[in-house]
Amino acid sequence: MHPTQRVLFVCRENACRSQMAEAFARLHGGGEVEAASAGSAPRGSVDARAKEVMAECGVQLDSHRSKGLNEVGKGPWDAVVGMGCGDACAHVPAARHAEWNIPDPAGMDLAGYRAVREQIEQQVKALLQELQR
Repeated sequence: MHPTQRVLFVCRENACRSQMAEAFARLHGGGEVEAASAGSAPRGSVDARAKEVMAECGVQLDSHRSKGLNEVGKGPWDAVVGMGCGDACAHVPAARHAEWNIPDPAGMDLAGYRAVREQIEQQVKALLQELQR
């Protein structure tokens, strides 16, 4: 991977999907990825079930907090990824933009949250491989 890649994950509330993606990017990107997440209407807290399913695979979200786009570092970013809510991603300066269309697990049971977690982890790994090129 090139020296530190900057990746921003965006969803409306920054409470679940984007938080998971940020954590996985840090985990799988090692010291070569600067990952952040934000939302256009942050909830203020991270979803309890998201914390639970991430803890199942050894990733803690306890230190994470829901934050707005104005609270993350300024662009340009190497990649900005929308999690599927058609949010403000296109307005954030980045070398590349992507929209993953990952379902919002709010209201799902734990199996649904786990499926979303797995989908996010796979997408993050694929993104990190693309950034290596």
